[in-house]
Amino acid sequence: MKKIIFVSHCILNTASKVVLYNQTDMDAEENLRKKFMHKAIDQEVQIIQLPCPEFTLYGPKRWGHVSNQFDNTFFRDHCRKILAPCIQQLKEYLANEDWFEVLGIVGVDGSPSCGVDYTCCADWYGSFECREGLDKTFNECTLEKKSGIFMQVLKEMLKENGLSDKVKVTSLFAPEPEKCLEILDK
Repeated sequence: MKKIIFVSHCILNTASKVVLYNQTDMDAEENLRKKFMHKAIDQEVQIIQLPCPEFTLYGPKRWGHVSNQFDNTFFRDHCRKILAPCIQQLKEYLANEDWFEVLGIVGVDGSPSCGVDYTCCADWYGSFECREGLDKTFNECTLEKKSGIFMQVLKEMLKENGLSDKVKVTSLFAPEPEKCLEILDK
């Protein structure tokens, strides 16, 4: 039986990320990402990469955003559109449980899109060039205990398709490394 896991795009492709935090945090996340990937490969887990909603909407030269900016009907519709084929794949794997075991879905906490338990929030809007006190604006960005918009939409779609109880959704988060590593221990 093949084990399968769905992962946020940037777990396999860090080139898709916008870097918004300090080097120490980046190093800790990168070390956990490598540990997770090595463990998945060693256990012969098949990895399915979810699309990156930020990259597919804005490309590589985008500014960093917070989840508040993505909390709109246009971004949510984009997420639904790019997640639809993933939900179809997931349903097909689950329908063939004699051959496949779906371990779950792994997001990336802190992301405005793919955070599962934590996402970055702030009151960011408009052009930064005309705003005074940018340091204050940037420092008001907080990590809040809720999902990013892409993961919110994914969870909604899982529920709509009767899959919420069948698929575990967890995250890669350096301060809580056990979350992503435990899912591989099924």
